[in-house]
Amino acid sequence: MLALILMYWRFFIDSSKLSLKAVLFHNNTIPSIPVGHSVHNESYENKKILMDAINYDKFKWQICGDLKVIVLLLGLQQGFTKYYCFICEWDSRARSLHYSRKEWPARKSLEPGIMNVENQPLLEPSKILLPSTHLKLGLMKNFVKAMNQEEAAFTYLREKFPRLSGAKFKKRYCHWSRNTRPYQGRILRQAPSRRRNVGLGQF
Repeated sequence: MLALILMYWRFFIDSSKLSLKAVLFHNNTIPSIPVGHSVHNESYENKKILMDAINYDKFKWQICGDLKVIVLLLGLQQGFTKYYCFICEWDSRARSLHYSRKEWPARKSLEPGIMNVENQPLLEPSKILLPSTHLKLGLMKNFVKAMNQEEAAFTYLREKFPRLSGAKFKKRYCHWSRNTRPYQGRILRQAPSRRRNVGLGQF
């Protein structure tokens, strides 16, 4: 019989407009275990049904998922929010401070009705594992947005991702998670040093 050591397991949730999936991942070599599936759309109510069905309050696994899933689990407002970080009181509307202020006060609570919290959180914020892939994609998106479209570095990226539409480039937006092909980390290594320096200088 397989011993259940909670610290070795991670609870992963993924959802879309058409379905919701929940899987237990092990840190070692044990195969993943599907524990939930729903054909209903993503919402706080469906997440609550899932958490109650698997008796999450008893096991309290660490949870990983994309930022949209985390927002729903913590009861935060989904769109047009001023305070949508569950860790600190970062103000999304204070644009003049986004790249100058380095420290923001920690969020004191997740009480419904205060600072864009709509519902009672379904888990403790300390159980959240931040999605590193989404953070890296966000950084790369901002990197491309900050580049000068007239410089060689931006032209080089456009040549390397030919399937991206011209409209997206006009908006200075790159969707890195789709429409890509494998480059095995060679994009910047193969680029001339002058282009690489120009690209870094635009950030």
